[in-house]
Amino acid sequence: MQPTRAQRLERTASLLTPEQMVRLEKAHVMLLGLGGVGSYAAEALARAGVGRLTLVDADTVAASNLNRQLPALSSTLGLPKVDVMAARLRDAAPDLILTAVRAFYLPQSPVPIPSDCSLVVDAIDTVSAKLHLAKTCFEQGIPLISCMGVGNRLDPTRLRIGDISQTSGCPLCRVMRRELRKLGVPSLRCVYSTEPARSPTCCCEASERPVPGSLSYVPSVAGLYLAYEAVHFLTENHENSNSIG
Repeated sequence: MQPTRAQRLERTASLLTPEQMVRLEKAHVMLLGLGGVGSYAAEALARAGVGRLTLVDADTVAASNLNRQLPALSSTLGLPKVDVMAARLRDAAPDLILTAVRAFYLPQSPVPIPSDCSLVVDAIDTVSAKLHLAKTCFEQGIPLISCMGVGNRLDPTRLRIGDISQTSGCPLCRVMRRELRKLGVPSLRCVYSTEPARSPTCCCEASERPVPGSLSYVPSVAGLYLAYEAVHFLTENHENSNSIG
């Protein structure tokens, strides 16, 4: 017999008020990217009690994902990540209203943001897509939290949450700060690392270009930070504000 929502969220409800639990249940979060960061963020949001999730990802599970991504198992190799995560989350949270979109968010083909979206969580890798998403959310007044680069890092204790203007030392953050100014986007709440990126030692055979190194406990913590910030925003009274922070 499936547990009720109240049963599965009993421990959560012991820390949040009834009003906050209702806010979570009524929330609709769109999460883009289900890699090492996004998969952990998605699961944490579902288990925390977010009532509706829209997940967006076009990748399939590869062997190189096995060291850090929740959908990656020997039994799921080759399967779409969004389908694997959807099945997993429906099993963990049967009352969750979940939409799985197998697509890449790209500037030339953006995935529409649902009209009732409470918050967008960005866990995608492509810089142009991150910028387009940030501009779109800003123009539409939709709260957004974005993850910066966590590849080639070893220390999860150096992850931080703050505005993009507070970041330093991260090449991706530097590009995002510059380009967001050009786009007229004044701020962006983000998860970022203060640890200098290491140089990867291996290359992708197809391109001979270095691929980012990663460990199980750095992107996962970044994903949990995204979920924390999302739940904090959703459970506080932000009826008159579209900004996070």
